[in-house]
Amino acid sequence: MCMKDLQNNAITVLNNNWKDKFSIPCAKLYPFQWFWDSGLIAIGFAHFDMPKAEKEIETLLDAQWSNGFIPHIIFHTETDTYFPGPDFHRSDLHPESSKKYKSTGMTQPPVTGFVLEDLYRISKDRDATLKFIESVIDKVYKNHEYFYNQRDPQDEGLVYIYHNWESGTDNSPIWDDIWDTMNPPEYTFERRDTTHVDAAQRPSKREYDHYLHIIEIAKQNNYNDQKIAELSPFLVQDPLFNAVLLKSNQSLIDLYRIIGNKNNNDKIHQLQKWQDKGTKSFNNKLYDEELGVYVHYDLRNEKLLKHISSSSFAPLFANLPSETRAEKMVDIMMEKFGNPDQYLCASFDPTSDRFNPKKYWRGPVWVNLNWMLYYGLKQYGFYDIAKRMKQDTIEIIENNGFYEYFDSRKEEHKNGNAGYGGHNFSWSAALFIDLLNE
Repeated sequence: MCMKDLQNNAITVLNNNWKDKFSIPCAKLYPFQWFWDSGLIAIGFAHFDMPKAEKEIETLLDAQWSNGFIPHIIFHTETDTYFPGPDFHRSDLHPESSKKYKSTGMTQPPVTGFVLEDLYRISKDRDATLKFIESVIDKVYKNHEYFYNQRDPQDEGLVYIYHNWESGTDNSPIWDDIWDTMNPPEYTFERRDTTHVDAAQRPSKREYDHYLHIIEIAKQNNYNDQKIAELSPFLVQDPLFNAVLLKSNQSLIDLYRIIGNKNNNDKIHQLQKWQDKGTKSFNNKLYDEELGVYVHYDLRNEKLLKHISSSSFAPLFANLPSETRAEKMVDIMMEKFGNPDQYLCASFDPTSDRFNPKKYWRGPVWVNLNWMLYYGLKQYGFYDIAKRMKQDTIEIIENNGFYEYFDSRKEEHKNGNAGYGGHNFSWSAALFIDLLNE
């Protein structure tokens, strides 16, 4: 299929998943608005329908809590096709939660800052786009303020996540080390995800027990961040999450400067302080000399989780490593993830015995991480590898369609059945459009 036709298909996917004022990731499996999906989807819309891109962000920010928090799922519609839904999550337990929208009490990687900068990058009418950015940027700033005020218990410029769903990399093998420290009760519940896709591609029932147990602890404490920091068995400083936050800090600084209003100087100054402190701590604490990449830090058990995943390379996107470190990281990426028989970039180390190329975040390729890594590699001058990252991403979509994630083994792609999870998946379509037009 020619690229023009593929791009038209991607546009169709986005338009079909558009629900009046927000997008769903895909039909049936994910029927609500997700935080980081929304941001990445807006980047795709910006190329052909800026009003929808802006409305996507506006709707997301409309669900912000009064303390600046943005939830990871906003339940705009009543449907029982998804578990756990609003009645399980009970966002109303938090005194500052949205009165207008039901949501979860968890968040996701805060992409909104860099997304606003991407809308500006893509825009054909920058004055109009800047006006829009000006109307929403303070809400995004408030979200960052929430993170540094509520999620940084050691005041080191690194924020914690208290649930694996907050990482965006839901069932990564990294979390196995944390599940080993826990023994949650067996919950009785009816899952809906496995009615839409093969259960072999999804987290297990026992993994879900862990997920629900962490939420129950948060609910018992009315989603109070201080209590969660004290009591949650899952408390992690995630390199992907923190890299995204730092990338978005920088975008907000740059955008406030373009807006040029003197009243924003205090915000620029504060963002710069967070940026300097966060970058320093990130490089000192999350880089593992032995592995030569960034890893997750288990704040509850005070130790590095020594596993290499696609998140280990996300700091390239935020311009965090030194040139020397970047070079070492890319060598490791190519050595472990870059074999000619593998597509870049598997979500988990293909040389590990925990690697599973079909199971969600335990090994498949995800378009959103590839997109970040592509821009990160280019930023550091690794043009050949960036080119391969882009070509691999386009090829897997060409072979299979716009799936949620893809097998990382090339031999599985011969029959066009190597796309897994949700089909006609919004961010795969959106970021494909951006890669084609970049």
